[in-house]
Amino acid sequence: MGAGQVEYSYSGAAPTPRPTMEGMLWSDPENEPPKELRDTQDMLRRLGVFMALAMVLAMIVIGVR
Repeated sequence: MGAGQVEYSYSGAAPTPRPTMEGMLWSDPENEPPKELRDTQDMLRRLGVFMALAMVLAMIVIGVR
């Protein structure tokens, strides 16, 4: 081997097939959480808004005193 050449090992194995669109199904499920989880997320979102408003109101009441 000459200067600057690198020797690569070769196992003789066939290259691994790359994923293609051919393996995709048209009937793949949608990436959407179940209804129970969506309802829980909505409830927590409303609770977060309520808590934020309650904290603002509490700070106003404390500041008025």
